[in-house]
Formats: sequence, structure tokens, C-alpha cells
Amino acid sequence: MEIRIVNNQVERGMRELKRLLIREGLFKELKKRRYYAKPSVKTKLKREEAEKTRHKDRKRAVARAKNFL
Repeated sequence: MEIRIVNNQVERGMRELKRLLIREGLFKELKKRRYYAKPSVKTKLKREEAEKTRHKDRKRAVARAKNFL
């Protein structure tokens, strides 16, 4: 992973790095590993996360359909 700093714009480089780390899922992984979660809790969280993703995908599909028409 490499971020190039142009014209001493360190703040911009930091924002790019943060955006890249978020996209890679690093912050989510760190948050998950902060504490031990029982397997049953992990399963429940995984199911809830999948439901959130399905809901977001449905909303995006509806929005695309409206823009397409």
C-alpha cells in the first residue's frame, strides 16, 4: 500500500490513506478483534450484517431502476 504526497499536502495524503483503509476493511476488522465474541454472537452479527447488505442492495437497485426510466 502506497500513498504519494504531492506538494507537501500531508493532510490530503492522510485522507487518502484513511479512505483506502476503510475500503480495505481494516477498521472494521480492528473493531471486531477488540474483544472476544462467542461463536453464537458472531453468527448473529454475521446474519445482521448480511441483512444490512441485502437492504442496501435493494435500495440501490430501486434507485437505479428509477434513474433508468
